[in-house]
Amino acid sequence: MGGLGPQGGGAASSSAGSPQRHAIVVESDVVRVRQVVRSAAVAARLSLVDQTKMVTAASELARNTLVYGGGGAVTIDIVDNGRRRGVRAVFTDSGPGIADLDLALTDGWTSGSGLGLGLSGSRRLVDEFELESSPETGTTVRVVKWSR
Repeated sequence: MGGLGPQGGGAASSSAGSPQRHAIVVESDVVRVRQVVRSAAVAARLSLVDQTKMVTAASELARNTLVYGGGGAVTIDIVDNGRRRGVRAVFTDSGPGIADLDLALTDGWTSGSGLGLGLSGSRRLVDEFELESSPETGTTVRVVKWSR
């Protein structure tokens, strides 16, 4: 995956249990993703502000997975880079991919649905953001928010 946005802490390894995988196929799954990410952020000891940022980014990405990717899944886990803990969420779908990545990552651009953050807004809320997309494989977005 190509790295986009600020890099917050180098290599991360999973800790504190197994990653949780959740399907995103109906609207209520977006709500569940928000709840699971919030729980992981609390467990990783993120500040309330950073919890909110991660939950907001995850909500937007889950909605994108549902609406534009035709559904998919997210894997959420607590990670540790040796200095601090964080939350990683990897969103995947098998949809048509993103036709114009540059446009989709342009600040302020949104398709008109969701929270209006777009991918660029989600990227600003997290410490690490990686995006891979093609018509053959769909889209994968990996985000990490580190404790301060």
